[in-house]
Amino acid sequence: MVMWYIIMWTALVLTGAALVYVSNRVCQFECVKRLTGDSEKLKSMIGGGTVFGLFALVCIGLNFMNAIVCIIYFALSWLICDAVFAVVAKIRKQKFLRYYAGAAAIFLSLFALAMGWYLDHNVWATHYVLKTSKNVSPLRIVMFADSHTGTTFRADGFARHIDAMQTYNPDVVIVAGDYVDDGTTREDMIETSKKLGKMQTKYGVYFVFGNHDNGYYGAAHRGFSGAELIAELEKNGVKVLRDETTLIADTYYLIGRRDASVEREQGGHRLNMQELTQDLETDKYMIVADHQPADYDNQTAAKVDLVLSGHTHGGQLFPFNQVGKWIGANDLVYGHEKRQYTDFVVTSGLSNWAIKFKTGTKSEYVIIDIKKAE
Repeated sequence: MVMWYIIMWTALVLTGAALVYVSNRVCQFECVKRLTGDSEKLKSMIGGGTVFGLFALVCIGLNFMNAIVCIIYFALSWLICDAVFAVVAKIRKQKFLRYYAGAAAIFLSLFALAMGWYLDHNVWATHYVLKTSKNVSPLRIVMFADSHTGTTFRADGFARHIDAMQTYNPDVVIVAGDYVDDGTTREDMIETSKKLGKMQTKYGVYFVFGNHDNGYYGAAHRGFSGAELIAELEKNGVKVLRDETTLIADTYYLIGRRDASVEREQGGHRLNMQELTQDLETDKYMIVADHQPADYDNQTAAKVDLVLSGHTHGGQLFPFNQVGKWIGANDLVYGHEKRQYTDFVVTSGLSNWAIKFKTGTKSEYVIIDIKKAE
């Protein structure tokens, strides 16, 4: 938790530096120089007023987190463009007559943010085929995580994504946490749960909690509690697993874990992998649904076959994609990795928590086909 506070304060410091830097660079445009003449004070007022004003508008229109993302991208783009144009000017041994680096920086920033908005607000299917030596029947899993309903779509948007998943004819559907958020309304929670319960599968729809599903600000803030969420899901036939195991198709165990936040943030307890697997038949294929990809050593030691997670949002923002792994918060940020006997899959999620851009990944749900190796 301390590490995340350090990251937060670092982000705030970077934001302040980025605001000052971009304000200074705006002052280099010819139109600003002509308007202010020799007055450095007036030049600073125009540059700062423009940048801080736009920052405030993004805060109001989106939120503070998205304003931070925007200003940092503008600062990074400006640094790159200033450096590139400085090198080009040195090579050609002649300064540019106009401040083309600034124009290029604005274009690059807007392009990156526009692409990030598109990749975040559209959803793709990602397909994996996994093979096992165990004697299993073929199984198709549709898995999604991090829908955070209310961030980039509400109940009607969620319904469209579920309809798209249904076209893959899943044998089983697994929701790997952060289905709802503090910004999810009670109405949307109810409607999405109804839609989720109507999915047609052979073996059912299963749900495990993420760190946001219980809500951080209490039931009064969003209009429902974690217990009411469970009740609504179960009313619609969705099976909620909390350190519980169920048998699927006689050859697959599905182990649904309580989220790591139960221990880290709530002072509670969840079973470890040895406790969860000690009574299971080892000839059966073991699938673990664990929202946070942060227990890989223990899961590998337990010799489970597949671990499904979300939480990371695929790293979300380039070039900061791997920060979670660098600080030891996550074992894998995105994609598929195999360690000894165990396959690990981390999805970037249907949506995200607060930031409305994905510049380092895209929104997705996952189709996994498990087959017996020939």
